[in-house]
Amino acid sequence: MQARLDAVKAEVALALEQAILAFPAGELREAMGYACTGGKRIRAFLVMESARLHNVPDSAALPVAAAVEALHAYSLVHDDLPAMDDDDLRRGQPTTHIRFNEATAILAGDALQSMAFGLLASDAVGSAAVRVALVQAFADAVGARGMVYGQMLDIAAESADQPLTLEEITRLQDGKTGALIAFSAMAGALLAGADPAPLAQYARNLGLAFQIADDILDVTGDEAATGKRVGKDDAAGKATFVSLLGLEGAREMERDLIARGNAALVPYAERAGNLRELARFVIERHA
Repeated sequence: MQARLDAVKAEVALALEQAILAFPAGELREAMGYACTGGKRIRAFLVMESARLHNVPDSAALPVAAAVEALHAYSLVHDDLPAMDDDDLRRGQPTTHIRFNEATAILAGDALQSMAFGLLASDAVGSAAVRVALVQAFADAVGARGMVYGQMLDIAAESADQPLTLEEITRLQDGKTGALIAFSAMAGALLAGADPAPLAQYARNLGLAFQIADDILDVTGDEAATGKRVGKDDAAGKATFVSLLGLEGAREMERDLIARGNAALVPYAERAGNLRELARFVIERHA
C-alpha cells in the first residue's frame, strides 16, 4: 500500500499545484498553495483506490482526488481560525492565518472550496451525468448536512451545559470528519455509475475510527510527530471518545469499527487489499 499511497501523494500534489497556478499571482494564490502543502492524503487515496476497484482510469479519478484534498485544506484553514479552534500549528507549520493573516486565510479557504467544485466539473472526470452526480454528493457531504453541520455541532458543544454523549459525539464526527471520507470512498462507484453502498459502509466505520485515532493521539501523541498541538481537547474540557470510553475503551471501539469496515469490503475480495491496509494504517498511525 505504501508505494501506492506515495504515488497518489505525488500525483495529487502536482494536480493541486497546477490548479492553483491557474489563478492570478499574489498573496491569495500563495496562501492557497501553502494550505495545500503536506498531509497524509488519505482522502485522495480513497478516491483513487475506489476508482481502481471499478476500473475507472486514474486520469478520471485524479481531479476528484485533488478536489477532496482542496476541500479538506479549506476546512482545516477555517477550523484553525481564532473564531473556531484557534490553532497555530498544522502539519508541522504555522497555520495559514498565522503565516499570512486572518483575512487572507478566510479568503484562501473560500477560494479552495470553489476550486474543488471546479475540479469536479472537469471534462476529464467523465460524462455530464457523472459530474452532476459527483457535485451533488460532494455538496451534501461538505455542507450543512455533512462536514459544516458537524463543525457547527462541535462549536455548539463547547458552550453546552453538559458534555456530549457517545451518540452525540458519533453524530458530530460522522459529519465533521466522516462525511468527506465517505464521499472519497464512494467516489469510484459514482464515477462508474455503480452501487456505492458497500464503500459507504466501509467509509463510515473508517471515518469514526480515524477520529478515535485522532482523539487517542491528542492524549498520547507527540507534537513533533503529529505536526499539531496535542492535549488541547482535554485542556478545553471537550468530550471525546477517549474522555467517554477511556483509552483502552476507545482503542477497542476503534478495532471494532475497522473490523466492520473491512467486512463491508467482502464483495471486492482481494482487489480491496489496499483499502484493508489503509484501515490498519489508521489505527496504527502515530501522526
